[in-house]
Amino acid sequence: MPGRDTPRVARVLIDSPLPQLDRLFDYSIPSAMVADAQPGVRVRVPLRSMGRIADGFIVEVTGAGEFAGTLSELETVVSTARVLSPEVWMLARRLADRAAGSASDIVRLAVPKRQVRVEKAWLLDASASASAGASANTSARAEPSGVVVARPVPGFDTDRIDLALATGGRLAVDAVPRVVEVPAAGGGAPRWVGHWATTMAASATRALAAGGSAILAVPDYRDQEQLVTALRAVLPADRIVHLDARQSNPDRYRALLSCLGDTPLAIVGNRSVLYAPAARLGLMAIWDEGDPLHTEPLSPYVHARDIALVRQELQGSALFFLSHARSTEVERLVEVGWLDELTAVRAVPPKVLPTAQQQSQDRLAAQARIPSSAWREARAALEHGPVLVQVARPGYAPRLACASCGTTARCQRCEGPLRLKTARSTPSCSWCGKLATDWSCANCAGTAFRMIGQGTGRTAEDLGRAFPGVRIIIADGDRPILSVDAEPALVIATRGAEPIAAGGYRAVLLLDGERMVARESLRVGEDCLRWWANAIALAAPGATTVLVGVGGALASALATWRRADYLRSELADRRTLRFPPAVRVATVTGTSETVQAAVDAIHTIDRVDVLGPVETPDGGVRAIVRFDYGEGAAVASGLRAEVIRAATSRRKRPGGATGRVGLPTLRVRFDDALSFDSSE
Repeated sequence: MPGRDTPRVARVLIDSPLPQLDRLFDYSIPSAMVADAQPGVRVRVPLRSMGRIADGFIVEVTGAGEFAGTLSELETVVSTARVLSPEVWMLARRLADRAAGSASDIVRLAVPKRQVRVEKAWLLDASASASAGASANTSARAEPSGVVVARPVPGFDTDRIDLALATGGRLAVDAVPRVVEVPAAGGGAPRWVGHWATTMAASATRALAAGGSAILAVPDYRDQEQLVTALRAVLPADRIVHLDARQSNPDRYRALLSCLGDTPLAIVGNRSVLYAPAARLGLMAIWDEGDPLHTEPLSPYVHARDIALVRQELQGSALFFLSHARSTEVERLVEVGWLDELTAVRAVPPKVLPTAQQQSQDRLAAQARIPSSAWREARAALEHGPVLVQVARPGYAPRLACASCGTTARCQRCEGPLRLKTARSTPSCSWCGKLATDWSCANCAGTAFRMIGQGTGRTAEDLGRAFPGVRIIIADGDRPILSVDAEPALVIATRGAEPIAAGGYRAVLLLDGERMVARESLRVGEDCLRWWANAIALAAPGATTVLVGVGGALASALATWRRADYLRSELADRRTLRFPPAVRVATVTGTSETVQAAVDAIHTIDRVDVLGPVETPDGGVRAIVRFDYGEGAAVASGLRAEVIRAATSRRKRPGGATGRVGLPTLRVRFDDALSFDSSE
């Protein structure tokens, strides 16, 4: 930090989507702002080249240095709250460089929009605490008062957990496939959660007891509900912070500010929680990192797994990946020795019965797509409690076709496939939602539909006839249900929407397996393994899971509960074919000229090969670049330079006019999970 009388310079990150502004700009700090212009605060600064005022963050304050010219001054310090912490800035810069993106795009994800009332209340509280602390010779900020007790990690070797926490270890944790009962906070009725949630919660207590915070990332609100329930059973309420992009703006900003203190906290949320400020970070844990909800849809598209891996290197915390069936990315890290495996001390595999070729002799059961063995298991289980039936698609009929010629019925606005949400609803488009009130077949002009496939609604009707008198519960995106009681019921749910049953399901039926594995995707095998393993883990101890219509390696992996064997084989095949994650990939999209220039810029790098370019629906082209992990920095640097070049080049208009500098005409996305998919 420069001396009191030395001229001070603020190095500012401009909040802008323009790639050419992705660097730090130097501004002189006026004497009236010296006290407030600290690293991490929001400021407004002039951009002389564009003739406007821009928002930004101070990243660093230095002396004037050797620069002989005159620097522009800061326009204003927006707030004295230092919301961009040093560790988050370093993470943003490293991730942006790795993904050929802009640090400001990541900071925008990490630091929510300012909420003035929330911030003023927080600053007032901090000021009052500082005054009280100064008179009492105590900490300057009010701290949570709850006492943290390190809890044993149920089912696992706690000594290995402690060793990882103490040394910054990295573990791939094979979660125990069952549900457990935990006491409710405040003496309420006990709740049922996945065993994985208690594993994460207990690990968090040990991290907090050792003086570090724990950041816990899960895919969606269902998982958050389970994890928060498990945390409340073992931690004081004031040590748990919920930081999630789904929160209201004031709540999310309030949660961010609460993370800026020195007290160890358990910080829970979806993928964005991995950007939470935590100077003393003891643990990062991600549940089910293979779930596509951990993929960031906004530029620079950094996956939660990569955020955690980079941050662990920067801060030296422990890192746990918990799952019932890990991704091939994590399997690769295990094979190269970057992650260690951790399994339960006494692992009891679930009971899984594949039925690839069986048919049902009961007419109504056959109509519901249930073979004889599955029908018998379900009938017996319903005498004792609920039975889970997992199906591939929501709605009534996920696809419609022309009754005359069989051509897929498509929307007349966007060409999306038509579906039927309920038995009595009007057909609608799966993409844009438009009702097909006056539809006619483009092939034969027919106006009648026939249904293709069965969703949750139609399956519920068929099962109601096969199991008369049994309560039917539907759980999907339109009808979210988090939990069900222990009374007999058929619970029909889409993958990922399965409720938790008290005591576990007495049987689990996995339908539509042949449809799921038929999806055209590089990841279809590991996706199915994860979907089915997560559903199997909801079964009661000793309950049977029936996998319908699937055989081969996938069925064997689940029947023997040796999921890693399947993933190792899958990864070996991808190494042979140079498919991710055996190699990294970058998708380059733009005009034919900009894409070709980008490809030319990196073609001399070792072990780089290019697939394409091919035309895209919007008239541009796309190429896929494959490269080894060791060449990632060189490829990212070369592609980033071309993104900036494409954004700053000016195109001549008729009459000699020059086009205005705008957003990039070249887009780059690294490690795109859908690069090799022909359909989503």
